[in-house]
Order: sequence, then C-alpha cells, then structure tokens
Amino acid sequence: MRDGNGLTEREFMERYKAEDYERPSVAADMVIFTVTDRSEDNYRKLPEKEMRVLLIQRGGHPFLGKWALPGGFVRPNETTEQAAARELQEETGVRNVYLEQLYTFSDIGRDPRTWVMSCSYMALIDSSQLRLKAGDDAANAAWFKVSYRQLSERKELLAGRRTSFRRHELKLSSDHGELTAVVERAMTSSEATSGTSFTVLFNDGLAFDHAKLIAYAIERLRGKLNYTDLAVHLMPELFTMTELQQVYEVILDKELLKPAFRRKAADLVEESDQYTENAGHRPSRLYRRKQEE
Repeated sequence: MRDGNGLTEREFMERYKAEDYERPSVAADMVIFTVTDRSEDNYRKLPEKEMRVLLIQRGGHPFLGKWALPGGFVRPNETTEQAAARELQEETGVRNVYLEQLYTFSDIGRDPRTWVMSCSYMALIDSSQLRLKAGDDAANAAWFKVSYRQLSERKELLAGRRTSFRRHELKLSSDHGELTAVVERAMTSSEATSGTSFTVLFNDGLAFDHAKLIAYAIERLRGKLNYTDLAVHLMPELFTMTELQQVYEVILDKELLKPAFRRKAADLVEESDQYTENAGHRPSRLYRRKQEE
C-alpha cells in the first residue's frame, strides 16, 4: 500500500528522520514507602509505626543540595518499568517487591534542564529488607517520616462543572531536617467527564515537582487500602493483627475500631502456628499475607 505521497512503508521509513521532531527525555521516578517502628523507652509498650519515604540529596545541579525522589533517565534498551526496578534495586538493594505505575507527569518546565517527562512508580517495602546506598550523583540517601494532612476544602460550580479543591500540608522530617510543601488537589466532574489534578502551592526543600509526586502516591495508597491488600506489602513475613492495624492507621492518619478492622483484614491474612516471643506482654498469634489460590 502507498500513502498520500505515493510512498510504500519501506520508502517512508528510509526517508524518515527522527531528528526532525523534538523529543522529550523520559525519567522513571520512584516514590518508595516503608513503615518503621518508632523506638519506645518502655519495652512493655507496643512501638508506634511511622510511614517513611526515601529521598536522595542531590549532589549536582539543578537543585544542588535539595532532596528529590530516587530515579533516573530511562535507557534505550529498557522499558520504564525496567528502569524503575533497576533504580529501586540500586537505591535500596531489594527487588521483587510491590511496584505500581502511578502517573506520567509532563508539565511544561518541570525540569529546568530540558523537556523531561516523568513516568512515576510507587514501591512498598518491608523495612527489614532495606539497605540504603546513595548513587554517584547523590550526596545522601535518607528515609523521611511522612505527614500529609488536609488543611482546607472548598467547592465550586461553574458552567455545569463541579470542582472540589482540597489543600494538604506535606511534611517530611528526618535527622537532616524538615521539608514542607502545600499541595492542592482539584477533583473536577461534569455529566461527561471527570479528572484530578495536583498543584504545588508552596515548596521548601524538595527538588523539581516531587512534592506533587509524593502527594499523588499518598492519595493512591490511601484510596486503595479499602479494596486491596496493599498495606500487607509493607509487613514482614509474619506479623500480628495489631501491627497490621497500626500500619493502616499511620497511612490513613486516623484511628480504626479494632473489631471492624479485624473483620476487614480477615480476607487479607491467614493464621500461622507461631506466636510473638519476648515482647514484654502476652504472646500474640502471628499472621501472614493470604496467598492467592
């Protein structure tokens, strides 16, 4: 077959010049979450949980000295998912963990160097597996405690389109200091369409638009807790029901009623024949993630 210029596909490909078209660079950026125990002075008290995200302190321009999500440019011989898995293994030393594509961020000017699109991924890691290693272009790698709380909400109705604006404060803290951002989530719907967008209104310490990526990942994680077993991917092989409930509570940033939570979790876990030992209180049964049949 010939096209409108009278060319066969072979002739078209022989004449095609990719350099005639401006092309973006593509990065795979990782939002890597884990949940750790907060140390307690009283050994009889169950340690509280903290959700943390991995950040890399940039060792070069742009944003020299600022903190960013781990990631890198996709190589010519790999997919974005392969690039994400490679970055995950290089930064944490783990592989074969939960990995989910979040979104492709392509805002104009999001990277001052050139046109860069970010294909972002979320990873959930059991903290007992971790081994941090800063890459060649990084000064430090550190886990930052995550706080993401709603500040305000307002609604608008314009030309048949309903929009809800929710403003959140994102706080990330570690021994290296505290990073703060304010992110607004706009959810718009009409009879025909719906959509969600994120805007960074204030940012102190985070590189690029990574406050937006982290907010997007937290919203995704919270939203999927109601109908998936995502939280179990943050647990070690064996865990108590109380520990699992603590993980849900730290992600959702609210307390849950114990009986209702246990009914919900019953479909996600299965009992083991083991119990906690030397925990300073009565032994508790240990559970594991329920395996798919």
